[in-house]
Amino acid sequence: MPSTLLRPEIQASKDFLPITATDYLEFYVGNARQSAYFYRAAFGMSLVAWAGPETGLHDRSSYVLQQGDIRFILTTPLRPDGGIADHIRLHGDGVRDIAMTVDDAKLAWRETTRRGARSVHECHELRDQYGKVRLASVAAYGDTIHTFVERGAYHGPFLPGYQPLEPDPIARPVGLAAIDHIAANVGWNDMRRWIDYYQEILGFSDYVNADQSFDYQRLDDRHPDHSGPESLGYASKVVIGGNGRVNLPITEPVYGREKSQVEQYLEFYRGPGVQHIALATENILDTVDKMRRQGVEFLDPPPGYYQRLSRQVARISEPVDELQRLGILVEGAEDGYLLQAFTKPVEDRPTLFFEILQRRNCR
Repeated sequence: MPSTLLRPEIQASKDFLPITATDYLEFYVGNARQSAYFYRAAFGMSLVAWAGPETGLHDRSSYVLQQGDIRFILTTPLRPDGGIADHIRLHGDGVRDIAMTVDDAKLAWRETTRRGARSVHECHELRDQYGKVRLASVAAYGDTIHTFVERGAYHGPFLPGYQPLEPDPIARPVGLAAIDHIAANVGWNDMRRWIDYYQEILGFSDYVNADQSFDYQRLDDRHPDHSGPESLGYASKVVIGGNGRVNLPITEPVYGREKSQVEQYLEFYRGPGVQHIALATENILDTVDKMRRQGVEFLDPPPGYYQRLSRQVARISEPVDELQRLGILVEGAEDGYLLQAFTKPVEDRPTLFFEILQRRNCR
């Protein structure tokens, strides 16, 4: 895995759910074909596999996109009724499934449901000419689920039933390497409940770090507001599974004079869900420059940010004028620093956005 990833050596006291990776993120979207084109042309992801009526999937079409270790599945319903259509009607386009690679999907399902997780799909097996995969799913916050994927005996492009595709002529890679973290917004006073859920039911650890875990912190120059008005506060903590391979910040709104971006997200998404996805790169200057040229819109830091940055951060390697040109922020830490840039929401509702980041010896 890339060195930019958050990889603290953390192990749950009872590791009953060994996780080896984030397997994929599945988005439910209104038009998967058009959404796939956006992520291919703008984010540089390659279309590697597809499933739909021609492959035996009669109620939906799904497109598999990949860059580095990042895998997105874009799924759209073929009929106006059913769970996928209902999800889109309520939430708009958004993340439905945060899937995790495990050694034993049946064991993962059995142990998590025994501890209190609500089952969505019991363990079942899929086969094709490339081998077999076992899958099982449990519910998480809102309408989000976690699928456990056991693919050690599979050598196909994604999952049985998906058709591999030729090299993508549209994809223009930008150097995205891996998923660093997947951040969720939950309801008022609900963060502690979900921290407990991940610790007690999925065996995650509560990661305590000055840069990653904070309470009632104002959004300032380091975290530009995505909603427009001043965002006055939120509480957030990070849970970590798989020895740092799956990192899930969980955030709740807190009361203030103005509506925060977290509160606005909950209003427009109509409930808890994935607010942003952080994608790691080994060269953020090159990655953000390419993404901007390919049409991705990024937030601009507040006026005066880079003048203050020049005075406060003397040890960064990147030229401040280049950081300013690209809208890249710097988070300092004792052992290094973090470079990050935030896209504008990628949907018409002010919900999902992306963070592009590079870690310089910084957890």
